[in-house]
Amino acid sequence: MFPTSAKEVQRLGWDYIDIIIFTGDAFVDHPSFGTACIGRWLQKHGYRVAVVPQPNWRDDLRDFRKLGMPRLYFAVNGGAMDSMVNHYTAGKRLRHDDAYTPEGKAGARPDYAVTVYTKILKQLYPEIPVVIGGVEASLRRLTHYDYWQNRLLPSILVQSGADWLCYGMGEKPMLELTRAIESGRNIHQIEKIPQLAFLRKGRYRKDQALILHSYEECLEDKKLFAENFHLIETHANMMHPDTIVEAAGDGYVQINPPYPPSTTEEMDSFWDLPFTKLPHPRYKGKRIPAYDMIKDSIITHRGCFGGCNFCTIAAHQGKFIQSRSEESIVKEAAKLAEMPEFHGNISDLGAPTANMYGMHGKDISICGKCRRRSCLYPSVCKNLDHSHERVLGLYDKVDAVKGIRHSYIGSGVRYDLFLDEKGFTDENGKKYLRSLVLRHTSGRLKVAPEHTEDKVLKYMAKPSFRLFERLKTEFARINREEGRHIEIVPYFISSHPGCTMKDMERLAGNPTLKGVWMEQVQDFTPTPMTTSSVMFYTGIDPRTMEPVFVERDPERKRMQKSRFFRK
Repeated sequence: MFPTSAKEVQRLGWDYIDIIIFTGDAFVDHPSFGTACIGRWLQKHGYRVAVVPQPNWRDDLRDFRKLGMPRLYFAVNGGAMDSMVNHYTAGKRLRHDDAYTPEGKAGARPDYAVTVYTKILKQLYPEIPVVIGGVEASLRRLTHYDYWQNRLLPSILVQSGADWLCYGMGEKPMLELTRAIESGRNIHQIEKIPQLAFLRKGRYRKDQALILHSYEECLEDKKLFAENFHLIETHANMMHPDTIVEAAGDGYVQINPPYPPSTTEEMDSFWDLPFTKLPHPRYKGKRIPAYDMIKDSIITHRGCFGGCNFCTIAAHQGKFIQSRSEESIVKEAAKLAEMPEFHGNISDLGAPTANMYGMHGKDISICGKCRRRSCLYPSVCKNLDHSHERVLGLYDKVDAVKGIRHSYIGSGVRYDLFLDEKGFTDENGKKYLRSLVLRHTSGRLKVAPEHTEDKVLKYMAKPSFRLFERLKTEFARINREEGRHIEIVPYFISSHPGCTMKDMERLAGNPTLKGVWMEQVQDFTPTPMTTSSVMFYTGIDPRTMEPVFVERDPERKRMQKSRFFRK
């Protein structure tokens, strides 16, 4: 287990620490938590890593001093969520709980946690490098709209004063950066490491980069911000993107292209680490709600090629699916089955989109040239191998593990991967839905059509509601044939850009939803680095640069959501 206090460091007999990670979450040594993933990966390569979870930033800063200075650098993340999303509802009301804190107590991390932690560390230890990462830093790496302040903010590098930013899934860049700092490579050598971002004074003087409008220009003209974002998003979904440069103040932020998508062997190596899959012993006797939700889950892959406009998964994990081997997943299932508190049910065998496991382009060279944001919208890419044969085989192998009674799919599923408006796209798709409903659903199948109106769905980059109608028909047939009573639960979003009160009235009155369990509607929350958030701020669709209706009035947003429940 990683030390989190001076006494624990002493018990290990350490006379130095290489890296000290500060995080906004309680520390859980589970691969669903980024701190554990990076910590274990660096530990595997011989580095001494300590963790300071949820440091107190309000007192005399003793939590920031207690482990002293690391030999190499401090690492900072805000936790598994952006701290502002963690703290506030879509109505900007303060939440009363925090699932990533012992006993679910709120108030254990500050607003804008990455910036607050980093400023404190730079104040106390100005000579020690600070590397920021995780969701909060990754999605705020360039000029972004901040819903909670209702204004554009510059890159988090400008605000925090961090030396380096590692964006996305960080095993490869963090190991290379650690080795570079340890070996004393000069700053120009470090600046070439993929998947790093940094702030520099002066003007960018090199060739071969995508030069964006400056932060100050975006402040003056919303249209320029929309243009910027369209380019950022296009490159975030390319296999071989350019270096991105954005001026801010008297300097510029540089975003290096990412590492290539991880191979199956690399993915297996990220999971073949001695995770305890338990909260740190310091929390003995205390419940961490987020841990309870994921303790019996298994991650099968990373990435998502769905391209939903309100989603940040591709911006953080990438568009291209990076799958673990079946052997690696089965091995983890066998270890999970041996844990004392495991009762035989895997709560979620999946990832951002569960049924994308093993999927890829038929001709990878075509993927290398592709600039599409989504492989599914507005239509399924002809180069996409979306057969469900491999994922069905994985389910069979996991279910055959001794001690596994059920493997449920709690993650989202894209039904447009196996259905079109005429029916199933192939025989494996038909088998997949039947298997999903009968063997891998615990009572209710949750899916996300998001809306009923095609006009709104276009702004979400989601398929027509007619596909959900087809899904409901096939779902009912399976229930009827098998004598089962499984329910289908659709998720919807209110007040998304392009959605009016009339649209919500049509949604609430849609006859297809009669008799369907209707409890899940989410008021749209603009979060950094999504197309939908750009629409919300600018009133412009960055894909077309055409105007779009946006409901910004808090009361009318509330009315849109409440209309959903009035029949």
